[in-house]
Amino acid sequence: MTPNLSVLFLLAVSAPASFAQKPSFTVGWSVYAGWTPYFYLNKAGILKKWADKYGITIKVQRFDYAPSLDAFVAKNIDACTMTNMEALDMPAASGVPTTSILIGDYSNGNDALLVRNGLQMKDLPGKKLLLVEKTVSEYLFDRAMTLNGMRDQIKKVRLINTSDSDIATAFLSDSSASATVTWKPMVSQIAKQKGIASLFNSSQIPGEILDLTVVRTDVLAKPDGQKFAKALSGAWYEILGMMSAKSPGTDKILAVIAEGSQDTLDSYKEQLSTTKMFYTPQSAVEFGASADLKKKMDLVRQFCFDHGLLGANTKSVDDVAIRYPDSSVQGKADRVRLVFDLSYMKMAAAGKL
Repeated sequence: MTPNLSVLFLLAVSAPASFAQKPSFTVGWSVYAGWTPYFYLNKAGILKKWADKYGITIKVQRFDYAPSLDAFVAKNIDACTMTNMEALDMPAASGVPTTSILIGDYSNGNDALLVRNGLQMKDLPGKKLLLVEKTVSEYLFDRAMTLNGMRDQIKKVRLINTSDSDIATAFLSDSSASATVTWKPMVSQIAKQKGIASLFNSSQIPGEILDLTVVRTDVLAKPDGQKFAKALSGAWYEILGMMSAKSPGTDKILAVIAEGSQDTLDSYKEQLSTTKMFYTPQSAVEFGASADLKKKMDLVRQFCFDHGLLGANTKSVDDVAIRYPDSSVQGKADRVRLVFDLSYMKMAAAGKL
């Protein structure tokens, strides 16, 4: 073999290794104070930096909320921002085991039941109420009615399924709709209008509406999937550290995050004021390891079962089980569909990502 041919041969042999594609993953997010940081993570290149560290590629995709859940269940995306309720019911009903790797926050006033014309809770039966059905909006409404002694009246309220991207305009333009349940920033947009009042909000059920980043359990079972989770976690706590820093540049960062929902800095800061953010991994780990989490999730799973959200063939609330960080299981041990995994947050807390 001549020297030139030898060089060509070596190049041909080494080319596949040199140009091999990195493992690629996609995370989906939708507009919410605790999830919009993903806009900044993508825009500022922070997520790319962490993905490069682990030799992978991470794509970021924005959705309306319900379509993001559909994409996750269809396995079109690998990770998604969603609440604890949707992490349990949507994937479980479709046979997609799910693992929560990041507990970002809980809604502490962001979700609310709003009414017009001075209506009270007792007036809602027979009235039209707009919300995104089968989500925490319906859960919040159920809890509001139950805690006000009106559980037996819930089915008398006419629930109208409405997309989160349309709900503010739909409610404000439709005077026949007496009430709505939604979340900020839509709550803030609606509440600014004359004659609108809040009857109930998530600060009255603290810790029950959790906002998570979840990954399909089958993705995490692979080494590259674990790299994906580590990269997401590293990037997440980098931006949360920037958001919580008391520095001259903090407002600039928050203003860019607000752009992700076409919002203003003042509006976004107002949303954060009613969001209990777990800015440090230590605080998220403490909540995730608490007995309180199990109590809250028991309420959520019972609601899901009562409303037929755990799948048509689910005969018992225990047929869809939850595994907690202490290895305890709510439900049947061979039917675990949602896992709370603190390991990535613990790595972040220990500086081991």
